[in-house]
Amino acid sequence: MQSTTGLKNNVHKAFLEVFEKAQNHTLSELRAQAQAHVNALDLPTKRHEEWKYTSLEAVYKTDFKIQIERNEDEASFLEHCQKTLPITEEAHHLVFVNGHFSPKSSLILPEGKGIRIEPMASVIRQDSEWLTAHLDNYTTDAEDAIFTALNTAYFTDGALIHVPRATELSYPVVLHFLSDARAVNSLAQVRNLMIVGENSRLKVIENFIGIGDYKHLSNSVTEIAVAPHAHVDHYKMQIDESLNYHVGTTYVRQADESSFSNTTISLTGDIVRNDLKIKLGERCESYMNGLYMLKGKTHVDNHTAVDHAKPHSESHELYKGILDGQSRGVFNGKIFVRQDAQKTNAFQSNRNIVLSDKAAIDTKPQLEIWADDVKCSHGATTGKIDTEALFYLQSRGISKKKAQAMMVQAFAKEVTERIAFESLREFLALQIEHRLS
Repeated sequence: MQSTTGLKNNVHKAFLEVFEKAQNHTLSELRAQAQAHVNALDLPTKRHEEWKYTSLEAVYKTDFKIQIERNEDEASFLEHCQKTLPITEEAHHLVFVNGHFSPKSSLILPEGKGIRIEPMASVIRQDSEWLTAHLDNYTTDAEDAIFTALNTAYFTDGALIHVPRATELSYPVVLHFLSDARAVNSLAQVRNLMIVGENSRLKVIENFIGIGDYKHLSNSVTEIAVAPHAHVDHYKMQIDESLNYHVGTTYVRQADESSFSNTTISLTGDIVRNDLKIKLGERCESYMNGLYMLKGKTHVDNHTAVDHAKPHSESHELYKGILDGQSRGVFNGKIFVRQDAQKTNAFQSNRNIVLSDKAAIDTKPQLEIWADDVKCSHGATTGKIDTEALFYLQSRGISKKKAQAMMVQAFAKEVTERIAFESLREFLALQIEHRLS
């Protein structure tokens, strides 16, 4: 059995070669600082308040192997990625296999001048000074987050997206993070940095996938900087049946008068933890939408934190859960309204349907308000399918299974209808119908 200390040692040993190969002194210094944080922090257990409903014991027991170099002989994985996330809209597709960019599996389309869509490893080699000026600048409160520190110290690759001022991409960007566990238990750590300039727009999807019969763990960190009057649509997808363990943190920094929207869809995974941390400037808009539809023994933990630091901003949060089998969901949403953040509007809602007596949900919406001229609300509901509505549909000649599927579809639609990709909306509708049938 591997202790939490053993896991840290395993990660350190496996990534030591990567760490020692870092050519840029400043980046090496950043990694060394993160490594010091790793050594000073404990990996979380259920005794930690932020992890009280999620045990990582199964992760700590697993002996993971890290692929130091990309496998040059790998077959093209893009077709497999597009099957798990069948988006028909034309888009950039970047595929990362076990934490390494796969050029032969990727498709990067021509874009306008100044736009950068490239693997992080290339930026480290060719433009490390620019990267050093931006990397790890948006990880608020990360000094207490050991998984972020592990990522900073030992990430191998990821995506850099830089959209210059007054620019809109011709195509959305789809990032596929594939864990290949066909030969060993695999561990991948990817780091993404997205910088969107003033009056610009970005639409991006992160898709997490697994293949193979062994276990795999992905530890991802994404930093998103949204400049004034810029808009970002960000999606995080966990819908592949082969997904095992995932710990991912998204840090968002919104400049004044910017807009950000996130949608997180979780349908599968043995243990999944999603952290979303947003810090807003003045007159910002922020939208957080989540749908988790769980079955079997799937465990999904969604933690969100919205920090209203300045006045006249709005945040709207809606997370919905549908739980079946012996699955378990966790929702912990925090809204902070600082003393200077007058005229803040912040709304948070978590609603859940439990389809099985053995399924469970732990929900904890929280508000911490230091300003007095605000409009804030939060709430959580958990229940079963409305029996009266179910009876009504059955009385109209609809079978019980079909009636349940219709009601669950309607419940989920409030989240799925906000997705900008028509093909993704249709795919999720089919997934929900298939799941219930």
